[in-house]
Amino acid sequence: MAELSSALTRRSLIASSLALTAAPFVGARAATAPWTKERYEAAMRESGRPVSLSDSQFNAIQARRPAALKRIEQYLKERLGSADPAVLQAFAEVPREYYHYVYSEKRATPGDCYEETPKPWGLGYGSALSDYLGQAYMTQVCKPKPGDVSLEIGTGSGYQSSILSRIVSRAYSIEIIEPLGRAVGQIFKPLGYDNIESRVGDGYFGWPEVSGGFDIIIVTCAAQYAPPELFRQLKPGGRLVIPIGQPFKRGQFLYIYSKDEDGKIRSRKDVGVFFIPMTGAMMKNAPPPGVLPAPPPPPEKAEKTEG
Repeated sequence: MAELSSALTRRSLIASSLALTAAPFVGARAATAPWTKERYEAAMRESGRPVSLSDSQFNAIQARRPAALKRIEQYLKERLGSADPAVLQAFAEVPREYYHYVYSEKRATPGDCYEETPKPWGLGYGSALSDYLGQAYMTQVCKPKPGDVSLEIGTGSGYQSSILSRIVSRAYSIEIIEPLGRAVGQIFKPLGYDNIESRVGDGYFGWPEVSGGFDIIIVTCAAQYAPPELFRQLKPGGRLVIPIGQPFKRGQFLYIYSKDEDGKIRSRKDVGVFFIPMTGAMMKNAPPPGVLPAPPPPPEKAEKTEG
């Protein structure tokens, strides 16, 4: 995962923050117990990522949280006309600091979260935790609602599926990077997020074993075209949100596909984005007949970037 680009714009008081996490949830399930330093450290230990913070360090993180949530609300209103209350509540409930971790170095980085200028953060193994404004945007355009079943291609930190899981009935997620996928697969249970199922695999093929398919498929890596199998697994009335463009180059765009009740696919080109590439079969397979790959950007627009 990476950030929504400049085309979308790059991609908090302690008591208030705790009150937000303890507030009744407007979506699929009730909020969990208040988020405290003790609960954070216990969940980190249970997930195999032990960390210790002082009271002042933890409190400083929580003090930044309300401002970040306000940024999310304002951002959604400016770009989408309104902010979905269920999306806002999900972001208020899920503790982002829990997902700030460099897996390749086994190092927690909670002090980086809720930054004033949102940006992506490295997770190791070439993956990244996307900026929180971009994640809020993609979550809302997915139009999640209680009863939905979602699939994320590119688990990364696990934060995006955790956000969706607070709204939908069940959230599935696939990560192709084995050491990252196995480690992140251990982080959901300690938070009580028992409606998330993740696995290591190639998201190009989706998750065909899930009976009935998905209401939402969100791809958090840049594909050169939309994999046909994802359309087959999309339910009638479902939404597929996917960045499409050339690997490691500007000129990527978010595409929003929908399937009507008759199975007809409609598409809409949305905002400019910049994501790390989908690997695996996407890099090996030519586009199926009738599916054109994303055009490369003009030479002067092509830019290298760090993974």
